[in-house]
Amino acid sequence: MLETLSVSAVTAVLGAVGSGMANEAGKRAWESAGGLVRRVAGREVPAPRDPAELEAVARLVREGARRDPDLARAWSAFARTAPTPGLALGVPQLPASTRFFTDRKEALKALDKEADRKADGRPRLVLLYGPEGIGTSALALHWGCREAARFPDGQLHLDLRGGSAAGALDAATALRLLLDRLGMAREEIPPGADGRADALRRTVAGRRLLIVLDHAHSAAQIRPLLTSAPGVFTVVVSRRPLAGLDAVPVAVGPLTDKDAVRLLTQVAGKQAVAEAKAALPGVLRRCAGSPYALRAAAPRLLDTSAAPSPDDPVRTAVEDTYRTLEPATARAYRLLALRAWPAIGPDAAAATLDVPRDEAAVQLAELVESRLLEQDGERCRYRPGVRAHAEAAAVHEDGIAACSAALRRAVAWYADFAVRASLAALSQSWRIGARAGALRAGDYRDAGEALDALRAELGNLLEAVYAAEEFGDTDAVCELNEALWPLQLKMGCHDELLPALRAGVRAADARDPDSRAAGRMHTLLGLDLTELGRWDEAEAEFLAAAEAERRAGHVRGRATAVESLGLLRLRQWRFEEAYERFEEADALLAGIGPDDEGAADLPRARALLERHRGRALRGQGRRPEAIARLELALRFFRETAEPYNTARTLTDLAETHLDGDDAVAALPLIDEAIAALEKDRAAYHLARLRALRERCVSAAP
Repeated sequence: MLETLSVSAVTAVLGAVGSGMANEAGKRAWESAGGLVRRVAGREVPAPRDPAELEAVARLVREGARRDPDLARAWSAFARTAPTPGLALGVPQLPASTRFFTDRKEALKALDKEADRKADGRPRLVLLYGPEGIGTSALALHWGCREAARFPDGQLHLDLRGGSAAGALDAATALRLLLDRLGMAREEIPPGADGRADALRRTVAGRRLLIVLDHAHSAAQIRPLLTSAPGVFTVVVSRRPLAGLDAVPVAVGPLTDKDAVRLLTQVAGKQAVAEAKAALPGVLRRCAGSPYALRAAAPRLLDTSAAPSPDDPVRTAVEDTYRTLEPATARAYRLLALRAWPAIGPDAAAATLDVPRDEAAVQLAELVESRLLEQDGERCRYRPGVRAHAEAAAVHEDGIAACSAALRRAVAWYADFAVRASLAALSQSWRIGARAGALRAGDYRDAGEALDALRAELGNLLEAVYAAEEFGDTDAVCELNEALWPLQLKMGCHDELLPALRAGVRAADARDPDSRAAGRMHTLLGLDLTELGRWDEAEAEFLAAAEAERRAGHVRGRATAVESLGLLRLRQWRFEEAYERFEEADALLAGIGPDDEGAADLPRARALLERHRGRALRGQGRRPEAIARLELALRFFRETAEPYNTARTLTDLAETHLDGDDAVAALPLIDEAIAALEKDRAAYHLARLRALRERCVSAAP
């Protein structure tokens, strides 16, 4: 038992539980830790916010447990069942390399040299840089695929979207994507950037991996993604040198004419190149050694009408190709480029273009075939330079009015899609906005499939939020944000959602700060900030939400804001204040009459508050009162057949019994909770329950 009570051991347990708060079981374990720390210390101890505070709490636990053997046993039992950080164990692979590749001998040698460098504690790191279309990404992928045997634990590719500062991934999002692609379950990915960086370092330690960070924007974007693990080799791809990044720089320049002709021959064939011998010098001038331009020019070797433009060969190639498109396909090319959609599917394209889906699908296929779009799974995406050309052409040829109409259609489609998927993913949550009342849930097999659909479109949905804010569609901004709530609740996409939620608050406050929409946006932002550990900011948002809802006369929304503040207090281990907020929220709900808005939701809302009050009482060590509250909540959830809330309440109740060493009472509750969750996607909750069950069995006489 003594080894579990050292400062380092207690710190490790608390740190592991804190890092695991991305999933429901981890959040509940954090609350359990807070209640136990209170028991051991003999007073309320605020939840630690940094390593120094974490160590101070660990010292309190050590000293208190050493004075009381019963508390020492309680802490040891908790430590044995506490969640531990997971590792990402997948073996990722690079996207397919280009079939036709030529030259780049010196660059390939530089990559070989750094990959062969003896590990000395410095990150093994190369920066490939060159203008758009020059082949830096193709070079990185070609080398990685060629050298796959060096990296038996995987080769990972991540597009950092650094074509512009506005679209570039932030470090926290990039870390989440890396961990996801390395195989870490989304429910285990820590909520904050520091925790994710630590998880990445733990995951790659001892593994032989290639990491290709494509389209990097800045050194600041890259640094948190680096590791000095001896088996990891990182290749960064950028349009320019990145000041402040200590990497081996490898400039990638134009192909020589000899290699340009070789690439044209590989792509177009010997006969086509031979027949275009007279036109070849002009083609080479226009392409200026750019592999992208050469590939685009290959089908039109005999077309010499375009004026040479060696300063911008990508734009020249795009313009040449664009002039060959049929009018309808050219229109699609222009109007789909009005926002930086990460990837465009045929349904969204059809809505944007106001054409049938089959017609939109054909146009997308034609644009892919002409190399103006790139295939990305079932969707398509623009290269940054190509999109810039298309967007400029849209403004010039279609005009502001037509562009605005197309963009509004796109936003409307994404808002409709998001609301319908959200209704299917989380049917019991109350909502505001006209769309939630007018639309029905989407046709999905189950809530999990709807959640996956929302997640797959997240990048486009966020872009739709920003577009709606720009042209003043506050309703769409708020409805999109509210529709994304299931991703906050169940998938931990907090970093990505934060800018959109701030846009929601800005838009709602600008229109009417005393409105229900403003209250709802402040509440959703506060919930997101809570998960990111930015608790002071979260508190300010909940207070603003409660005041906006009060001025709007929306009792249900005000009660939710106050309840959310109570949940924040639970996270902070401030259990007395949490209980007071839950009491306040219940008193507000009591003011809703049988014919008032929100009356139908009252029984469930009050059952949830009973559960929350039970949790707050448990944290205070008031077990009999906590059990009474939790049993009231359990009765409701059993009667209404809500498996997940039933299982959550059963777990709370079982742990409360275990606080009093009553394993006999806890065991059947745990078994019932396990049975309730067997058909649900709740692997981490089940793992926690099974650990608690083992604790009960081992405690049996």
